[in-house]
Amino acid sequence: MSISSSKPPSQSVKVTSVDSFDDAKTWDLPSINSDVQSNGTNAFNKARTWKYEPPEIEEDLVPLTAEVIESIRAAAYDEGFALGKQEGYDTGLEQGKQAGLEQGTDEGKKQGLADGMLAGQEQMDELARSWQSIIDQTANPLAQVNQELENELVILAVNLAKAVINVEVITQNDVLLSAISEGIKVLPIQESQYQFQMNPVDVAMVKGHFGDQVIAENNWRLIENPAIERGGCELSTQSNAVDMSIQRRTADVFTQFLNVQGLQHDPRNS
Repeated sequence: MSISSSKPPSQSVKVTSVDSFDDAKTWDLPSINSDVQSNGTNAFNKARTWKYEPPEIEEDLVPLTAEVIESIRAAAYDEGFALGKQEGYDTGLEQGKQAGLEQGTDEGKKQGLADGMLAGQEQMDELARSWQSIIDQTANPLAQVNQELENELVILAVNLAKAVINVEVITQNDVLLSAISEGIKVLPIQESQYQFQMNPVDVAMVKGHFGDQVIAENNWRLIENPAIERGGCELSTQSNAVDMSIQRRTADVFTQFLNVQGLQHDPRNS
């Protein structure tokens, strides 16, 4: 019995030419890289990046009781109080340090300023005492020089005044006429007779100025006295007398001058 082969007969491909392979398409080998194509799917028709995750077990929510709520509130209060206390302590500590530093700096400045002023005042007092000592050592000679210079100036001023007065007396008749007028005003009005002692030159001038008639009507008696300087006279009545001489009038002026200058005595008499 012959056994027929179930293998199909081989078929041969006849290659007519090498050029006939040019129309064949190149078949790419499958990629063996580890990178998974993003658009591919697996056997479960899921994306190749998909992984199995077990479903979340939902916990049964227990309703909050008043005790639980109070406990949560108390815990939150304690936590907030502790946090606020710590922050307040830190802030207060920092502020206290800053305030203490500022206060200490300010007090230090004040104390330093006070100490510096005290030391400076002591140095100033010491310098003042030193200068006062130097001044005291030189004060007496300087005061003596000043006094001598002051006396010389007063004498010079008096002599200049006398020179000016003498010139005025010689050139101006009004000096004597003014003296006569002032002397009559000083005496009481009821006086009946006036006696004038004058320099002989002035007697002639008065007679020529007033005339014999006026002199007689006023009961004036003119007496020549060479000892009296020109420009002045000594006026007297039966009960009163007035010195209107140049010596006396200039003495009054010089006394006033010395008083103004603060001098207690006439340096000409020293």
